[in-house]
Amino acid sequence: MKVGIIGGGGIVGSAAGFALQLGGIVHEIVIVDANAELADGQALDMLHGTAAIADQSIHAGGYGDLADADVVCITAGLRRKPDESRLALINRNVVLFRSILESLKSGGLRRDAIVLVVSNPVDILTYLAEQDLGLPKGRVIGLGTLLDTLRFRSLLAMNLKAPATQVQAMILGEHGDSMVPIWSSASVAGLPLEKYPGYSAKLGADVFQRARTSGAEMIKKKTGAGFAVGVSIAEVIHAVALDAKRVLPVSAVQTGAYGLRDVAISVPTVVGRAGAERMLEFDLWPKELQGLKRSAGVLAETLGQVLAGATG
Repeated sequence: MKVGIIGGGGIVGSAAGFALQLGGIVHEIVIVDANAELADGQALDMLHGTAAIADQSIHAGGYGDLADADVVCITAGLRRKPDESRLALINRNVVLFRSILESLKSGGLRRDAIVLVVSNPVDILTYLAEQDLGLPKGRVIGLGTLLDTLRFRSLLAMNLKAPATQVQAMILGEHGDSMVPIWSSASVAGLPLEKYPGYSAKLGADVFQRARTSGAEMIKKKTGAGFAVGVSIAEVIHAVALDAKRVLPVSAVQTGAYGLRDVAISVPTVVGRAGAERMLEFDLWPKELQGLKRSAGVLAETLGQVLAGATG
């Protein structure tokens, strides 16, 4: 599988490339960046490690080199400022993002390619990517709340002194302030979370609050997240590459799941070779469903403002 990473010179893009390299599943990685020298340096640095990992082709390139890519991952974008909401980025990022989409189309993007949007605000940009690229349904995916979900599970595990890989808990909705923790199905090693030794409602609330604000915490402490985002990106791309049919909380334009339509938002989604192949609906507590619909309303309002501005 050939993967292109747009913005691959930056913290997120390079972390994604390294995670994909370590996975050994992707056979070719193309690093595209506005800073060509940086892209070449990042690619060369990774290339130097291939002899110890897997037979992979890793190199810098341009949009024309993505014409035969199976997956194109877009990480380029202006970084969030401290205390700035992800949705506030919309005013600074849409023009840049749409220029990237235009360059992708001009370079000859395949109709059967998968486009993974990571740039923020990811739900808004995922909707715009599906609208602008005109790819078949499901082939534009946003990273959505997968990163939030991994943060949530890891922090729960740390606080409960439990194995992180045995914690099952999901965050749905917007990748932003209105995200929704799904407590109703959360578990540890098959045991309901609420029955696990050491768990309390306060602990859960505190952990969710830290997961929800982890992006701002990373910006304050180290200018932004990198490693965990790269792992999240690799999880989606590996699901595509292996046709794994993994159920992941990723963002896609909805057509009816949980009554949601015409907005890109994260719900449980089967991810395989065709991208976001199917959205799953499982029972939620009424307050969780209400929160999910409220989150969709927040995104729909912002999207409406963006589309009105684009045509105004």
